Amino acid sequence: MYLIVTRSFPPELGGMQNLMWGLTQEMSKNFMIKVFADYHKDHKEFDKNANFSIERIGGIKFLRKIRKAQLINEFLKKKEVQGIIADHWKSLELIHSNKKKYCLIHGKEINHTKGSYLNKRANKVLNNVEKVIANSEYTKNLAIYNGVNSRKITVINPGVNSVKELNKKSLQIVESLLKIKTPRLITVSRFDKRKNHEKVIMALRNLKQKYPDIVYICIGYGDEENNIKKLVDELKLNTQVMFFKDISDDLKNALVAKSNIFVMPSIIHKTSVEGFGIAYVEAAQYGIASLGGKDGGASDAINHNDTGLICDGNNLNDIYSSLDLMIENKKYLEFGKNAKKNCFKFNWVNTIEKYKKILKVN
Repeated sequence: MYLIVTRSFPPELGGMQNLMWGLTQEMSKNFMIKVFADYHKDHKEFDKNANFSIERIGGIKFLRKIRKAQLINEFLKKKEVQGIIADHWKSLELIHSNKKKYCLIHGKEINHTKGSYLNKRANKVLNNVEKVIANSEYTKNLAIYNGVNSRKITVINPGVNSVKELNKKSLQIVESLLKIKTPRLITVSRFDKRKNHEKVIMALRNLKQKYPDIVYICIGYGDEENNIKKLVDELKLNTQVMFFKDISDDLKNALVAKSNIFVMPSIIHKTSVEGFGIAYVEAAQYGIASLGGKDGGASDAINHNDTGLICDGNNLNDIYSSLDLMIENKKYLEFGKNAKKNCFKFNWVNTIEKYKKILKVN
């Protein structure tokens, strides 16, 4: 049996949640699995459809962490467990066991100043696990720079499930919404500084002069939503930018599939960094090319000048010229075709074999 200890798990939404769900599902095909996850108000309906045991722990964050660790420590005394896989170093901090521990790292949560209190806490945990699993080469190098033993770290990019067949009704809705709008740019992410919607919109103002029917589709929500919408108003781009949130997966997938370029030229904002960017791979499954930023792990998901482009997200001219290069002569079609071929390596069928190798399972 393996324990999955996580603070991020469905039905809560997000990239981390999808990663932990995909990993747990694939692990459950090979091993007995027990999940210790945070409470979610809609968890009962979700959990009853899982083919593994999920224990939910609620309460305020600090007490929840202590309570979860107590339950895990008690469970370890009674059950035969081969190892513990955690989504975050904090998930392992209070677990006292000589069982093999494996910790995923993603970028932001280890990006603390060397010698700081949080840096020391993170390193204490990460340097005492069996393996640290980084989501990209960037995250691996960041961890080494911040004091994690390089021999402990291996890189396994996040996995994705095969895409579902597109819903015909959703495709019809998208076509009626977009009509003659082209080229079509899209971002599916939280609205926060790191994702860099702001500079994409500023580049859009100039692209509009050359491509008057261009459209930018933004799917998501977050702290920067009002600021981004205000910028769209100020630049008079209301007919070029479309916002969606709380939409069905069918509609989201149809919007992605009917777009031309997935745009997320992420930057580093304070300690927040894009460790990988699973959204690039999800877009690639529909044959959509991507534009990513050089700061972070996007280059693990995008092969520059093959499945998309990597640009300097802090440089407005670089974002503009990269998009123009992809749009002109429809270069995005070639990149998208390559992206679809390349994305198979990220499928969970292949990714889980890398985990099994770390766990030393034949």
